[in-house]
Amino acid sequence: MYKREDTRPVFVGGRQLGGGAPVLIQSMTKTDTADTAATLAQIRELAAAGCELVRVAVPDDRAAAALKELVLKSPLPLVADVHFSHRLALAALDAGVAKLRINPGNIGGFDRLAQVVRRAAAKGIPIRVGVNAGSLEKRLLQRDGRVTASALVESALDSIRLMENLGFRDLVVSLKASSVPLSVQAYRQLAEKVNYPLHIGITEAGTSFTGTVFSAVGIGALLLDGLGDTLRVSLTAPPVEEVRVAREILKAAEVRQFGPRVISCPTCGRCQVELEALARRIEEKVSTLKEPLKVAVMGCEVNGPGEAREADLGVACGRNMGLIFSGGEVVRKVPADRLVDEFMAYLEEYLR
Repeated sequence: MYKREDTRPVFVGGRQLGGGAPVLIQSMTKTDTADTAATLAQIRELAAAGCELVRVAVPDDRAAAALKELVLKSPLPLVADVHFSHRLALAALDAGVAKLRINPGNIGGFDRLAQVVRRAAAKGIPIRVGVNAGSLEKRLLQRDGRVTASALVESALDSIRLMENLGFRDLVVSLKASSVPLSVQAYRQLAEKVNYPLHIGITEAGTSFTGTVFSAVGIGALLLDGLGDTLRVSLTAPPVEEVRVAREILKAAEVRQFGPRVISCPTCGRCQVELEALARRIEEKVSTLKEPLKVAVMGCEVNGPGEAREADLGVACGRNMGLIFSGGEVVRKVPADRLVDEFMAYLEEYLR
């Protein structure tokens, strides 16, 4: 049975993937890879947002030719995404990418796959083999009549066996579908059969709002099962949004922590303040902190401190006044118009 700490580790640009290492966040650029200036600008934005691995599409010779410069200047390990062309895969490996993503079944046959695998092995570069519900083999579709979890797993195992027969085991495996239950079921089945690091995600999840919900449900379920060594949130949105959502999913699953978490009540008829604006303001104020604090913003001074007792510290609001509390105990009572400033002053004291 797969356990995150027992997965076979691989190293991507010096970063460990699997073997109990932290679950790494990745995204994919949405620029023309051949436009190195635009692609590097997007990679730097991703790095600043907390991305840890970045993938670029390599659909043609122009993109392949840009890889050397991208590898040289990228602040993140670069993953090349190649389909249908072993020649482009070889070019990506020669350019020095940190990882290669291919589908062994569409790279041009066993002999061409062997060339790619030998080159990757010689350079110490891991390969992600990916199965996607949208490109499942016809024989499996005809056998089952539709895309099934067992078909996705069988396709992945076929690819893994191909790589293992070539003596290559620096593998990362993914199998994705736009259906959350299907994806979760497939990953759970695969985890019973292999101990390679798993790249998890819900493919074609959707636009920013719906894609976030579907990704959170699917990726969150897998993380809570102890599955997943790296993840990508796939949104029809700027890639920085993918990283922000990924960080929050990891925080919600309590797999990793990235600075403070602001919790806030949904408000009710007792609330006498614009709590949404207050919560956003405090969230912005604490966003640069690195400490994994839990900060509560509550709309009622009657129940606020008690309901947020598990928070490290927070505020509760009343008419024209506010309470600052820590561990469920009130430490200061301040005017409403001074609440944020007084809270931040107390926070500085708390962190000393």
